[in-house]
Amino acid sequence: VQLQASGGGLVQAGGSLRLSCAASMNNFRLVVMGWYRQAPGKQRELVATITSGGITNYADSVKGRFTISRDNAKNTGYLQMNSLKSEDTAVYFCTVKIGVLNYWGEGTQVTVSS
Repeated sequence: VQLQASGGGLVQAGGSLRLSCAASMNNFRLVVMGWYRQAPGKQRELVATITSGGITNYADSVKGRFTISRDNAKNTGYLQMNSLKSEDTAVYFCTVKIGVLNYWGEGTQVTVSS
């Protein structure tokens, strides 16, 4: 399993970014896919998850601003981030869960300037 996150960058507060996670694996459509983030000096935290059936879950801090989605035909997941705040600054990681194991890709840096 290989995951490649992309789409991070520098954006002003109130702006938007769209992160992508390309998965090299079989049966991507069957797994739970998620996004986590880790800010400097803080623990990695859940941002959002989406099941194989499209059921989504969000951290309270991003509800109403972020949208997770997936395109199973492209083996790709997305995180649309709107109304970004300085506290959203972090390295964002995508992950897939297969059984009891989580697989992680390298992160992509998101920096929001105020």
